[in-house]
Amino acid sequence: MARTFAYCRVSTVEQAADNQVREITAAGFAVEPQRVVKETVSGSVAAMEREGFSRLVDRLEEGDVLIVTKLDRLGRNAMDVRSTIERLDAHGVRVHCLALGGTDLTSSAGKMTMAVIAAVAEFERDLLVERTQAGLARAKAEGKALGRPSALTRAQQETVRAQRAAGASLGALAKEYGVSRAAIQRVEKRG
Repeated sequence: MARTFAYCRVSTVEQAADNQVREITAAGFAVEPQRVVKETVSGSVAAMEREGFSRLVDRLEEGDVLIVTKLDRLGRNAMDVRSTIERLDAHGVRVHCLALGGTDLTSSAGKMTMAVIAAVAEFERDLLVERTQAGLARAKAEGKALGRPSALTRAQQETVRAQRAAGASLGALAKEYGVSRAAIQRVEKRG
C-alpha cells in the first residue's frame, strides 16, 4: 500500500516548516507525523546532499508519494530539481507539488510541466548573463573601473612596486600594509 511522505524545507532557523505541513493537510493529504521530514537548509544545497532529504529518499519505496508545497522546496536549481524527480520516478515514487495544482511531477503532464519550467529557467539565466555582459561593456566604455576597489591607494601601490623592485618580500609588505600576499602580487602585476 502506498505511503505518503511530506518534505518541508526552510532556509533559516527563524522560519518554521509548520505552515508547509498545514498547507499539505489542507490540500487533503493525510501524512502521518513520522513521515513528515522537516529540514532547515538552503535551497542552493543539492537535494541529495541534504541530510534530511537523503535519509527520506532511503525510506521511500516503490508506490510511495512525496508531497512538497512548492518546487523550490526541492531546490533552486532546475537541473537539480529535475534530476531529483527523475531519480525518485526511477524508484517508482510519485512526487506531487501543491503549487502546481498538486500535479504528479512523474506523470506525463508533470514531466511536460518540468520541461517547461526548465526551459523558462534556462531562458531567464541566459537573459541575466546577457544583461550582465551588456552592463559591464557599457561601464567599461564609460571608463568606469570594474571589480572591487583596491585595498591600497595609488600612492601605496607605487611604493609597494618600488619596495618589491628593491627586494622587499611579499610577506613583509603584506604585513606592513595589512593586506594579503595576493594583494601585493596583484599590485605587481598591474604595474
